[in-house]
Amino acid sequence: MDPITDPGILDGYLTDASNLHGRASGLYRPRTPEEVAEVLAACQRTGTPVTVVARRTSTTGAPVPDGGVILSTEHLDRVHALDDVDAGVLLGEYQAGVERQGWMFTPDPTSRNECTVGGAIACNASGARTFKYGPTRPWVEAVQLVTPTGEIRWIDRTTPLPWPLPAWDEPKVKTAAGYYPATNLLDLIIGAEGTLGVVTRARLKLLPLPAAVLTVFTYFPDRASMLAFVVTARTMGPRCIEYFDRHSLDLIRGRVPAVPVADSAILLEIEHDGEPPLDAWFEALAAHGALLDDTIVADDDAGRAKLHAVRHALPATVNEIIARNGVQKVGTDFAVPAAALAEMMAAYDQPAQGSGAIATVCFGHIGDSHLHLNFLPNDAVELAEARRRYLALAQKAVALGGTVSAEHGIGRLKKAHLALMAPPAVIDGWRAYKRAADPNWILGRGVMFDR
Repeated sequence: MDPITDPGILDGYLTDASNLHGRASGLYRPRTPEEVAEVLAACQRTGTPVTVVARRTSTTGAPVPDGGVILSTEHLDRVHALDDVDAGVLLGEYQAGVERQGWMFTPDPTSRNECTVGGAIACNASGARTFKYGPTRPWVEAVQLVTPTGEIRWIDRTTPLPWPLPAWDEPKVKTAAGYYPATNLLDLIIGAEGTLGVVTRARLKLLPLPAAVLTVFTYFPDRASMLAFVVTARTMGPRCIEYFDRHSLDLIRGRVPAVPVADSAILLEIEHDGEPPLDAWFEALAAHGALLDDTIVADDDAGRAKLHAVRHALPATVNEIIARNGVQKVGTDFAVPAAALAEMMAAYDQPAQGSGAIATVCFGHIGDSHLHLNFLPNDAVELAEARRRYLALAQKAVALGGTVSAEHGIGRLKKAHLALMAPPAVIDGWRAYKRAADPNWILGRGVMFDR
């Protein structure tokens, strides 16, 4: 198949949510796995770099091309069965469809309504419900993979690794940094950020939809009370515990004026059998000083949708500010052990150097001790300072036993940070594996680690 070379079309594929901009000489939009294979085989022969893209919701620059051609999975968009879908199917639309039939696909990235199933698999996406259900990996049963040399094959957890991976100990936290220490090919491909093959179709694992879900949005007057409540909440079995700092609440207040002035807020989702466990949760909230009069409770789909709209609008608002300021996004994706959470949050509070502070917004998956500190620099000077602080915080997270990326992956922007937690011998071993799978290093060249 011939590539699209119209600059007016190509321009729409040259960036992602990180606001990093790239370049490419052509674009392929295949409609079948065979067309994907044709493109990869031809590019392998000529050594032409291929950047695989979906909806470009990544914040790491992974789908931003640095030369070569782009391969978009957007037209691989068929739902074959309830648990069998093409990679280009929008995740949120797919989840809504299976939920209408009484089932649930658990991964819940914030970008679920904009990202694809294949993108979620490539990044081992997670999100709010990861606290109970884990990331994407355990919910994928098999994938149809096109290898970097153009072979089409189905793989599952009985498919052995064709070459050995280096041994390494991942941090004992939620993490999405580097190649997973897998014992089979499927688990390695999930989260490999598109560097080892193109996923074109997936068979997924579903769960029966819970009978009901109670959603609670509550506020705290100080951090100590909030953190003490989180420790208790983890033992009470919610499916998510989400955090918002006071700067987040200021942004939310721009859309929802009724938000009170508070130090922080927590969003909970609690699955139940039809009898919402309000008494137990309100007792816990009262015991930890929550602002009960301002607490919002939703026990139906409409109420939960309104609270979710507020939650999902926050990162979108942050991205809008970054785009308006014309700078690249700088936002942490660190997770640390639960015992180190308070120390990591104190590090997030440290002011910037220089004459003025950089605005920040901190929110995220506090149940997993995984928060996103988003810097909002106004210019190049503040951007440089934000990057300096980011590096110092990455070093802190690793020193505490954490990860430099809990869910977004490494992409193009975090390669130096991956080296903080993965020894050189391990990264060299990953390079050797990549070279064996992709002799001319065509897929995702410059993603995760350099050639």
